[in-house]
Amino acid sequence: MEPMDIVAKSKEDASLPKATMTKIIKEMLPPDVRVARDTQDLLIECCVEFINLVSSESNEVCNREERRTIAPEHVLKALGVLGFGEYIEEVYAAYEQHKMETVDSIKGAKWSGGAEMTEEQALAEQQRMFAEARARMNGGTITSNQPDADQSLES
Repeated sequence: MEPMDIVAKSKEDASLPKATMTKIIKEMLPPDVRVARDTQDLLIECCVEFINLVSSESNEVCNREERRTIAPEHVLKALGVLGFGEYIEEVYAAYEQHKMETVDSIKGAKWSGGAEMTEEQALAEQQRMFAEARARMNGGTITSNQPDADQSLES
């Protein structure tokens, strides 16, 4: 990954891949809405800060329970402590779905002899997963404002 592919203040700062985050931001908005680059960077920084906040509180919950490994339950409790209780049910549902997909993909890889996906299959799977995430975020309504695979992510 090139240094310009992530948004961070210094090399020590953790960050998120800019292209992926830009794609997520654009997919959550109506097609006619544009987002300035500095606004995209700000949103990405907010996401990083949110992850840091939830991770830190999850660690505190884990320590209070005298555990050494942060478990999904610690993250759910941390969301409640931080005032994001209204999202716990949705986050738990996404976690359960992730577990099922992970089990299915592991079983599928074992069954197929460990063959990897082609790039086209991986892209199709990624688009399917984005659509499912959008549907969850839109309260179950599936929208189709996905950009074409070869469409540029930068405005």
